[in-house]
Amino acid sequence: MSGVVLVLVAAVLWGTVGPAQVWAGSGAHPVSLGAARMLVGGLLLAAVTVRPAGLRTLLVRGVRRWIVVSVLVTAAFQVCFLQAVERSGAALATASAFGVVPVVTGVCGRVLSGERLSRRWSLGTLCAVAGIALLLLPGGAGRADALGVVFGVVAGASFGVYIAATKEVGARGGDLDTAAPVSVLCAGVAVSPFLLVSSEGLFTARGVALVGWLALGTTALGYLLFTRGVGRLSAATVGTLSLAEPLVATVLGVVLLGERPGPVAVVGGLLLLGGLVAVSVPGRRRTAVREERRPEPVGR
Repeated sequence: MSGVVLVLVAAVLWGTVGPAQVWAGSGAHPVSLGAARMLVGGLLLAAVTVRPAGLRTLLVRGVRRWIVVSVLVTAAFQVCFLQAVERSGAALATASAFGVVPVVTGVCGRVLSGERLSRRWSLGTLCAVAGIALLLLPGGAGRADALGVVFGVVAGASFGVYIAATKEVGARGGDLDTAAPVSVLCAGVAVSPFLLVSSEGLFTARGVALVGWLALGTTALGYLLFTRGVGRLSAATVGTLSLAEPLVATVLGVVLLGERPGPVAVVGGLLLLGGLVAVSVPGRRRTAVREERRPEPVGR
């Protein structure tokens, strides 16, 4: 249950990314914003968690390739997700992204680790994905931009692969506390040239405040909590728990951004919440007590 709580708190923090981007209105280009977020947040996270012994575990054969995968999909997620928010708004971008995460993580967990897809996961994911679909319908949370939805789906698939890659790094002996900042920092370096092309809006008061929150709250703290919890759960469960993000984004869209979802979106939100509850609430474990039949002592 502690792993569930850690991943859920991280998902709540990540659910503020889209609303914060829209609310700040800094005018910063999404790719530049993502690069600044990863560089600053990665440095803060590295200062807290990286140790030489942890770095050595990432150089082990079998771990290195999953670190490379983590870097690539982290960069893809940042670029595509912030582009999706720019085009579709906070609620729709987050919904389109994280609607595909549980499917990708479930399939990756099954293929890579042989994880069993439980009925609880299937039911929870079905409810959650149905809720996402309702949120994306015309008349739901807003009008979906086609390219924005494509960016969102690519971002969600990237994050799903990141979850599976993180599980593989841990399973092969890699230090997850070190792997997270390495992935974020290297991804930031990979897209940092864009800062030289388009840095407008980053150095305004709103831009600095936005980068500060995204780097400190959603990157450093979010990834720290996530890496502490992901090792205790299956990839499929982590993927479905991440669906808390579109729920948080939708609520913040209503409260802070003045978005008014219609009845269809309300039903979608309830289905999404039901899916999260189905996956996150621990089931009763049946303890089989085997009673050994011992011969009765003579005379009793």
